[in-house]
Amino acid sequence: MKTFATLLFYILLGASQVMAQATISGKIKDQEGNPLPGANILILEQNTGTVSDLEGNYSIHINKSGTYTLKVSFIGFDAITQKITVDSKNTSKNFILSESSSELQSVEIIGRKENGYKNTATFLGSKTQTNIKDLPQSVSYVTKELILDQGLMRTGETVKNMSGVNQFTFYDDITIRGFRINGSSNTQLVNGMRSTSGFWKQPLINFLERVEVLKGPSSALFGNASPGGVINRVTKKPLDVTRNTLSFSMGSFNNFRALADFTGPANESKTLLYRLNIGFEDTQSFRDLQFDKNLVIAPSLSFLPSDKTRVNLDMVFNSSKSRLDRGQSAFADDLYATPTSLALNTANDYLNEQTYTITASLNHQFTQNLSLNASYMRTGYNEDLSEHRSSNAYALDGNGEVIPNLVARQIFIRKRSRYVDNLSSYLNWNTKTGEFEHQVVFGYDYAKEMLPPGGSQLTANGYRNAANNGSISTFKPENASAYLLDKNGNPVPNVPHFDLNEPIGSNRMQDMSKYFYNTRGFDPTLYHLNGFYLQDQITWGKIQAMIGIRYDHYTDFVDYRKDSETKVSQHAFLPRFGLVYKANENINFYGTYVEGYNPQTASTISNPNAGGPFDPLMSEMIEFGMKSDWFNKRLELTTGIYQIIQKNTLYPVPGETDLLEQIGKEEAKGIEIDLTGRILMNWSVMASYAYNVAEITESPDEDDLNRQKPNAPKHQGNLWTKYEFDQGALEGFGLGFGTNFVTERNLSLNDTQTIPGYTLMNAAAYYTSGNLRLQLNINNLANKTHWVGGYDYLRLFPGAPRNLLATITYSF
Repeated sequence: MKTFATLLFYILLGASQVMAQATISGKIKDQEGNPLPGANILILEQNTGTVSDLEGNYSIHINKSGTYTLKVSFIGFDAITQKITVDSKNTSKNFILSESSSELQSVEIIGRKENGYKNTATFLGSKTQTNIKDLPQSVSYVTKELILDQGLMRTGETVKNMSGVNQFTFYDDITIRGFRINGSSNTQLVNGMRSTSGFWKQPLINFLERVEVLKGPSSALFGNASPGGVINRVTKKPLDVTRNTLSFSMGSFNNFRALADFTGPANESKTLLYRLNIGFEDTQSFRDLQFDKNLVIAPSLSFLPSDKTRVNLDMVFNSSKSRLDRGQSAFADDLYATPTSLALNTANDYLNEQTYTITASLNHQFTQNLSLNASYMRTGYNEDLSEHRSSNAYALDGNGEVIPNLVARQIFIRKRSRYVDNLSSYLNWNTKTGEFEHQVVFGYDYAKEMLPPGGSQLTANGYRNAANNGSISTFKPENASAYLLDKNGNPVPNVPHFDLNEPIGSNRMQDMSKYFYNTRGFDPTLYHLNGFYLQDQITWGKIQAMIGIRYDHYTDFVDYRKDSETKVSQHAFLPRFGLVYKANENINFYGTYVEGYNPQTASTISNPNAGGPFDPLMSEMIEFGMKSDWFNKRLELTTGIYQIIQKNTLYPVPGETDLLEQIGKEEAKGIEIDLTGRILMNWSVMASYAYNVAEITESPDEDDLNRQKPNAPKHQGNLWTKYEFDQGALEGFGLGFGTNFVTERNLSLNDTQTIPGYTLMNAAAYYTSGNLRLQLNINNLANKTHWVGGYDYLRLFPGAPRNLLATITYSF
């Protein structure tokens, strides 16, 4: 690291010598003479640019005299492209922009051209582009600019910037307002389409434009979903201007990344646009034996044969080689008894995953007020796993007593695949009835998920039998003669225990041929759903109303592809009501009521012996809030208060092994505040705070009642700010600083184990000269020991200690 720091110093020193030879400056105004702060000014030949300040002034450096093409753009205004001849060090040019008459997109098929932490519009909450301020529901997001500035590479790393969103583990696994969702639940979205991924590893996110979360039940738009909300990953789309970027990062834990992003028109008429994102990562970890080798290839094409038709093709392919980290194990009563680096793997463990998504989208404008949108996405996931992990228990001696320094261990060897298809098609119709303006959406969704034959797992666990030709899953001291015992009278494990006092020896390669295995099959599964929905966004003066209804028909094939195959169908009518009142130009008040559902059939609960069929999980939310923007719409403030209720939670029947009954009820209520944007043109900020009480209110176990749900902090918040020096001796330099905190969290509803709250501090430094950007991120400045989540003290998920990441980015 010392050598790399020295190299970075000389690069910075050399880059500071690259001084501009000429300057173009001026003022950006609207047709009424008002300055336009935050307008984008781009030199196409150099692919460099700047933004106008509070007074609409701009100044941009070029490398040498000559003729250059300037493109000036601002949201809501028609862009201007003009050639400028520069023959001296100071050339002045003013621009006047005209308000755009074009409608908002009805499908997200053209790339976002905004720069900064603030995102003005979303498709997530209404199936059509809507200003976030006009949406009667809470949306949190993280843009690619914030992802870059914070040096983030995983979705789980981004959620610290969102109110009410928290990591559950360090897998693709989070909670939203106290309700858990994960990558394999098929309730996460890519470009608004249902997708699936591996639960274990989070892919790189260099191909994403932003990560956004729609809070609360969203079934009225997307079918079955978590009551807390849905995560949507929006991929980068092709742009009609050439922008190419190469980025290289090195840092702690032998971290190396190489990223590339190429976009622009493929022909002179700009009817064919392209984008290609490539990411490569080879990194170790602060966790013992952990590593990640990832390759992401994400090409995208946009075809615009006319101003009425747009077609987009996207693909994301991710290949991951790693080990599956099941977390840190500690002594039963001492959270700090083992280092956070401790993992229970052996050197011959591995996890190989491949995931792909392929999407085709069409938008056709029949008339000025009627358009058709259709998208099809196919997702495939393949898993090849061999792992040593805990058996979720400590080892037992011959008397059945716990041996506190030994963790019982098991091994899984697994192969399986999963495929998801989904189709989304809808009509957008804009019309008027008297003084009422309507934006009507009528649509149909189809989704199918299939686990094909062949999915299976070899499992070795428990203790060896007396004949040493098999294993018994649990040890019962009253029947000790049935087990193979060592010289001390303790049962011999099928898989060697992990010694917390001697982890190095336990991490060594194991001879897996000596274990006794049981075979578990993952039976083929299939389910599909059909959804029909109608939604109307009504505008009347200062009032906007959103009224929607969805009918979902869900079919699960129980005992799929067996002689006993049967169909279990469930259906739901899901209303949605929202109201927005525009108090003035800056402030909107909103209120909403939405309902949601999630099926509980054999495939979704993964237990064919659970009984049932069960009614779906049903949820409802009431939310009120205020959305506002300030400083010429550069800074956005959102506040909200909500209550979510979910019914029909399944619980075990007392005295039964597998049977479940539908008697549970959960409730979450809280307050959220989000602040995003720019205070000054060179001073960016993102901040949030959430207070959330997420409890079980009905349960057969009275100890569960009024207890905070697992990994859901009552309080959490964050602040990130970046200041860029735009004049004087420090011009080109920037500084970033952030902090985030969560309070104490419960790990399990079955005992009183908790993990402490924490406050982390992060910092960053930047230097930009021409097309070159140098960046240094320092995370966890105080080297705080902390845990991002966990199940119990045998499965803890620690956060990283202090770490550094240095990045060089070149744009051309």
